[in-house]
Amino acid sequence: MKKIGYILMMCVLTGTVFAQKESDDVRRGNRLYKASKFTEAEIAYRIGLQKNPKSFEANYNLGNALFRQKKYSEALTQYNNAISLQPKEKEKLAAAFHNTGNSLLVDKKVEESIKAYEKALKNNPKDNDTRYNLAYAQALLKKQNKDKNKNKDKNKDKNKDKDKNKDQNKDQKKPDQKPKDQPQQPQQQKQQMSKENAQQILDALQQDEKNAQDKAKKQQVRGVKSADKNW
Repeated sequence: MKKIGYILMMCVLTGTVFAQKESDDVRRGNRLYKASKFTEAEIAYRIGLQKNPKSFEANYNLGNALFRQKKYSEALTQYNNAISLQPKEKEKLAAAFHNTGNSLLVDKKVEESIKAYEKALKNNPKDNDTRYNLAYAQALLKKQNKDKNKNKDKNKDKNKDKDKNKDQNKDQKKPDQKPKDQPQQPQQQKQQMSKENAQQILDALQQDEKNAQDKAKKQQVRGVKSADKNW
């Protein structure tokens, strides 16, 4: 967070230094900007742009006012407009590329921000602020790539585990197969055995029923008692 805050400050430091030959509207916008009245400054810069759309200063400073209001995509548009005007002073072009990099970095477009910082340094190699932001963006990109590779490895391991589980489930779902060398009993033999057993079971049941009837008769004889009571 401290580093991002530092990057935001870089935008302020390069903010309103280009207004030497500008209109009263741009100069008024600069005064409002320095007073942290960014919305009012934006209005003043827009009025200046209506009068002179090809003003590098109005486009650039409007970008800074929008950036301070966290309107990063709109700010980026204004910086690109300023760059397209191709000012003769390399310092101006470097500042526009620097703040373009800031807008891209805040918007998490790290690779694009690196390119913008590199262009800024090309136009102003002595700018240590840009050099710092470039190093920060490069370190951030390196970390992102490292995290991506870690996630890819994790996903690969997960996919391997899924495939392994699928293979195990397939093996479990297969029906049990008898070994080929195990002889199977002929169906006719099974039917013959069942007929012999059926007669034996029937005889046993009949004998049990007869024994049960004889036992019940004996209990009826022995179980009769006198109903008389002595009072």
